Amino acid sequence: MEENEQSARGLHFVGKKDELIEAKRSFRTIEDRDILIIYHQGVFYAMDSYCYHAGGMLNNGDIEEINGKLCIICPKHKYKLTLAKGECLYKGTNPKEKPPVPRWYSKGVKQRTHTVTENNGEIYVKLSDDPDWIESDYYQGEKGKIERAKAEASEKETS
Repeated sequence: MEENEQSARGLHFVGKKDELIEAKRSFRTIEDRDILIIYHQGVFYAMDSYCYHAGGMLNNGDIEEINGKLCIICPKHKYKLTLAKGECLYKGTNPKEKPPVPRWYSKGVKQRTHTVTENNGEIYVKLSDDPDWIESDYYQGEKGKIERAKAEASEKETS
């Protein structure tokens, strides 16, 4: 595939497959958007790199299977985000149940995910074209950088 053809289709080269597998997690900026590329259990995933909740860096988050879904856990506040769809999961109980039993629930899609494809040992990311606002959008771009810097500064003051 020619580079111009890739750009026309919205594909952005992010690295050689072998290198990304070895790295397991890679950070890239594509069209002013900071993306985390994750290789886990034989599959590539791509999502916004800052947690939707408070802008925490997801690259150091643990990956666990929760309720049958692979999730990255934000190291900042332990929010659980599915790798495949960016859905936020939480454990809760229904007070109407007697006795209430803890179960996993979804807050819906909160983290924007992107499409990863492979072509001849090269990995490409196509940014999500979902026109709807997804909460992780807040921490992207110039405004997001300012908000993340403010949050980091206030954390340093309190610690």
